[in-house]
Amino acid sequence: MTRVWLVDRDVDSRNLVTMTYATPDGEFAFTRQAALDSLARRDGPTAALDVDDDRLDPVDDPETVARYAAEADRVAASHDPDDEL
Repeated sequence: MTRVWLVDRDVDSRNLVTMTYATPDGEFAFTRQAALDSLARRDGPTAALDVDDDRLDPVDDPETVARYAAEADRVAASHDPDDEL
């Protein structure tokens, strides 16, 4: 298991929320999707998740790696893993 931190969130025109979590170094990411309505009815996304290593995808773009690493560091420094964001 690897701890990943919320680094990006996007809502599309169908009210589908895509949440991207990344490792602290930004090298690997995990994407989760949920309907906006379901997030409103139950607990929202947390600052961090523990994810099986085989569910992580490599991040190939160096700029995205740097952005994810910076955002993961910011989130980790200001939130406990179970904080809702």
